[in-house]
Amino acid sequence: MSRYDVAVVGGGPAGLAAAIEVASRGHSCVLFERASDPVDKACGEGLMPAGLAALDAWKVLLAPEDCAPFEAIRYVQEDGRHVDALLHAPGGLGIRRVALRRALVQVARESGAELREGCAVHGQRASADAVEIDTDAGAVTAKLVVAADGLHSPLRKAAGLGGPVARSRRFGLRQHFAREPWDGPTRVEVHFAAGVEAYVTPVGSNRIGVAFLWEDGLIERPVSFAKLLDQFPRLRERLDGAPADSRALGAGPLLQRTRGLVRGRLLLLGDAAGYVDAITGEGLTLAFDQARRLGRLLPGVLRDPSRLQRYERDSQRAFRSYARLASALVALARRPTLRRVAIDRLVAHPSLFGFLLRSLTRPGH
Repeated sequence: MSRYDVAVVGGGPAGLAAAIEVASRGHSCVLFERASDPVDKACGEGLMPAGLAALDAWKVLLAPEDCAPFEAIRYVQEDGRHVDALLHAPGGLGIRRVALRRALVQVARESGAELREGCAVHGQRASADAVEIDTDAGAVTAKLVVAADGLHSPLRKAAGLGGPVARSRRFGLRQHFAREPWDGPTRVEVHFAAGVEAYVTPVGSNRIGVAFLWEDGLIERPVSFAKLLDQFPRLRERLDGAPADSRALGAGPLLQRTRGLVRGRLLLLGDAAGYVDAITGEGLTLAFDQARRLGRLLPGVLRDPSRLQRYERDSQRAFRSYARLASALVALARRPTLRRVAIDRLVAHPSLFGFLLRSLTRPGH
């Protein structure tokens, strides 16, 4: 039976970040991803400055055709009025998820991680000093298991770490279009309408991603990309004639609660560790931050898994900061009248918007 220091379950950006941190520090690491081919998933694809700093630290090389820097965030009301705010230097980066994953795979392999794609995990059994994992390729043992298996994590459920089901349900839908970002400085635009927001992110020199977030029950079913786009006439006009560059992909319900992040020698990381909403664009940044926290705690936690309590405490502290902001913005989005008043105030005082944005997205925040 193969033995490793760390086994990572889930081959998305979060799991690959964990594998990079573990392997680059000289520990044996295996990663299991049930899909055999690169899987595209609904994702806003925008990295804020802190997330971009993590990629720089790992020396991740990105193809220019699959990414685009952005320097500002713009909020747009239904009547077209808007307010811009600049990010901290060097700004953010829009990048196709499949391209990001491809680049992270290369760094993970170069770091010494063993990647088993097309290999699903079916269960685990913990002992005093290791965890035995059942996979399509047979059983392996590891001193530590990282569950980075996504928003609806099976390992989180199996470990009894799932929280109560949320009453409110928000969903996301994303598609790409082949066209240049429009006029002005390169930016992410957030367009608001009753019950739904649209996020426009440049993800290449000739590609933009459009993602919708909406509240279940506020958009007439069946929900489709075209129906959601109809809520934004100005945006629809911008996209008129632009060919689709991907198929529409959905995700949700977005809000996922946990009872904890650690159970014995298993820890949750990324979306599996809890999620509020994509409204802040901080999902990848949080995952990368958790991976780096885990890396700093090695090799101590391999000898003594009780030291994972520090990982849990520090990760939950960072999550609470994100959750407060995300919950406040979602609450505002649910109240169109209040949201219009709040954004009108920012339109009148753009320096306030800039101060708030830079305070919330500064590297190391």
